[in-house]
Amino acid sequence: MNIKLALVAVLIAGSVIGAVLPDIVGNEPTLPGANAALASPPPETTTVMALTATGQAAGWNDSLTLERSRDGHFYADVSVDGQTARMLIDTGASVIALTGDDATAMGLSWDDSEVAVVAQGANGPVRGVRTVLPLVELGDFSAQDVAAVIIPEGLQVSLLGQSFLAKIGVVEIAGDAMVLSAER
Repeated sequence: MNIKLALVAVLIAGSVIGAVLPDIVGNEPTLPGANAALASPPPETTTVMALTATGQAAGWNDSLTLERSRDGHFYADVSVDGQTARMLIDTGASVIALTGDDATAMGLSWDDSEVAVVAQGANGPVRGVRTVLPLVELGDFSAQDVAAVIIPEGLQVSLLGQSFLAKIGVVEIAGDAMVLSAER
């Protein structure tokens, strides 16, 4: 990870820390537990993204701009194997975390006996099932075999974490816009 990306990640994490305060425990992914700031899904009237195509880099359009929602967070419609879910962009989450409802809508299944502690959140252990998503797409950005967890209960909105964001290149916040761009 280059220094610019690391600094941007720290700045972004700082802006989210009031709502998402993960604890780091060993090598487990960090995800928020049941958190009041995530208690309701993003407003439906929020403008989610505008795509800016300024050239090609690594087979992607150069950048994607996400507008800040009224609740202060950034959301995007993310496709997982062709099924779309609205996700909170969470630079503090190590992996993608899917709600049980989103995972089911995407055709993912699990057995209740598979549910175990997968992370440590601000409110304690987070229970879920580890999985790998074959294809994740956001605008023209895509990645294969992306680490994720399914959180059957307690997570109100799916999270787009570092297992995908780290593959993009540059993640920057400027005012009320988050700009994702291919590394130059």
